Amino acid sequence: MRILILLLCLVPGFSRAEAEPSAASGAWGLPQLMQSLSRVTSSQGKFTERKYLSVLIAPLDSSGTLLFQAPDHLEKHTLKPKAESLVLDRGVLTIDSKARNIKRTLVLQEYPAVWAFVESIRSTLAGDLPTLQRFYKIKLKGNAAKWNMQLLPLDSKMRNVMSEIVISGRGARVTGIETTEPNGDHSIMTVVGQAP
Repeated sequence: MRILILLLCLVPGFSRAEAEPSAASGAWGLPQLMQSLSRVTSSQGKFTERKYLSVLIAPLDSSGTLLFQAPDHLEKHTLKPKAESLVLDRGVLTIDSKARNIKRTLVLQEYPAVWAFVESIRSTLAGDLPTLQRFYKIKLKGNAAKWNMQLLPLDSKMRNVMSEIVISGRGARVTGIETTEPNGDHSIMTVVGQAP
């Protein structure tokens, strides 16, 4: 399962949400952020990603495009260094990498750890707070103009492959996704040109 999560990164009971709005933002918090995100029906952008793996001397860099159509269609197309794609549509994830000779389709509910990871991104983009809370303890910092949301996995199996995910943004735009694994491996994705 850990290998599948790493592949996703190379190609992406309810808990109480903790919000820490700044004093200047008044009543702004997690419900307001998610409501703002839920109004975005589609967005697209370009990404760059840098992965730091303990087994490598230098980080791995990749870049490509992202596409989201609410509520449950998400595409990540890596163009460099090698063409790969991940397409999520209605709970089914298709992985296609000609360079690695992989073409695989997964029904996410059959792979709980993969499902949780994918939902960290899909649920955030869709403003789907109940689903996000199903998988993560949420800590929000910042204000409506600039925020970051720390997601801590609730499930022990998920915690074995991912320690935390931090999603940052400005307004109703996601601008970055950072993931950290228990062994210290981590990745930083920057998203630009996203248009709600």
